[in-house]
Amino acid sequence: MIAESRKLWLLLIFWLACNNVPGLAQVPQDRFDALAFGVKADGKTDDTPAIQKALDAAAKQGGAVRLPAGQYLVAGSLKIQPGVALVGSNQAPLYIEPLLGTVILAAGGRDKEDARALFEMGNSSTVQGLTVFYPDQMPSDIRPYAWTFHLQGGDNTVENVTLINSYNGIKIGPEPNVRHRIRSVSGCVLRRGIWLDNCTDIGRIENVQWHCHWWSSPKVGGNWDKVYKYMWQNCEGFVFARTDWEYVTNTFIFPVKIGYHFIATKNGTMNGQLCGIGADASNRCIVVDAIQPMGLLITNGQFVAFEGENPIEIVVNATCTGSVRLQTCDFWGPAVQNVVSHSQSFVSLSNCYFSSGRQKEKALVEADGGKIQIEGCSFATGEPSILLGKGLKHAIVTGNNGEKGARITNQIGQKAIIANNEPGDK
Repeated sequence: MIAESRKLWLLLIFWLACNNVPGLAQVPQDRFDALAFGVKADGKTDDTPAIQKALDAAAKQGGAVRLPAGQYLVAGSLKIQPGVALVGSNQAPLYIEPLLGTVILAAGGRDKEDARALFEMGNSSTVQGLTVFYPDQMPSDIRPYAWTFHLQGGDNTVENVTLINSYNGIKIGPEPNVRHRIRSVSGCVLRRGIWLDNCTDIGRIENVQWHCHWWSSPKVGGNWDKVYKYMWQNCEGFVFARTDWEYVTNTFIFPVKIGYHFIATKNGTMNGQLCGIGADASNRCIVVDAIQPMGLLITNGQFVAFEGENPIEIVVNATCTGSVRLQTCDFWGPAVQNVVSHSQSFVSLSNCYFSSGRQKEKALVEADGGKIQIEGCSFATGEPSILLGKGLKHAIVTGNNGEKGARITNQIGQKAIIANNEPGDK
């Protein structure tokens, strides 16, 4: 009897608080518990309609929909409307096993890359603190899926999220967008990690790591060998089309076909700065097809290529008409070459470390187009250091050294300024 009276008393207090009775603590009106909208969180019932109902309720004035720890089967797509945050229990990206905290079991978009994303995000929307797992994806039969995230509009955020086995991770654009924030996101992405286009005002991508490790454990249906092979044969980690003043810091991918790919679309190309980035177990760490004239700044990068045919860490293609500059970057692992530039514009390599040990004939750095500056670099293995190839318009090569000195082949004669390098063995 006493227990029943206590329960009724607590229910009365809760009702009074929810109805703003003076003198009682207020229940925040901007917080929505998804369980109150019929969410089951049992991993079996499709929770898409109930979660969407909670999101729509929050959209009326803005607020946060809370997903407590549990497993939520989502067979469709969730629309995160302006001013709404979908917030799980995870305070940071999580380890691969077990699947703890707030876990979304994604079942929609199979074999339909152009279907609606798992999370469709508009202006001022947030997804935070959860793990996404595709239970029907199998490492022995990897199938295309729609994007996990699709962002458009302004000031949207994805933060503290773990992707166990997304086929396509995060798509930003090609609808107009500004000031996206992708922060502390980790996981395995099979085909594409982040794809970005049509951002006209300074997006930020920070602390993002893609790695086959997250789908390696049998406890999450993973297999290291099969996932590793699929990624280096198919995956592009970060794809940048039109984005203005993009800031990218502390990002990494392993393994990968192309780590960072700079492309052109009808919306244009990128300019931005990347700091503390890395790509390992790759065929190409960086490929630059196109960039804005003021170009690309990369500092403190670490690049390793050794998978597939003719692995090269950085390739700047002849379609590039913008500036590409690398400062204090390291290149190692058994790549065939470190940097190959066919650029029509400017390339600068400053205070970098180059090495391979794979072959004896090809130069670690080769350029045959545009103009290049190579200053203060070290060539740590015995291959030829630099080839200034025919077609190069101008070169400045100064202050470099190496295991066998700076071994420079000059095919452009007086178009090259070569000075103060350690003499190279012939």
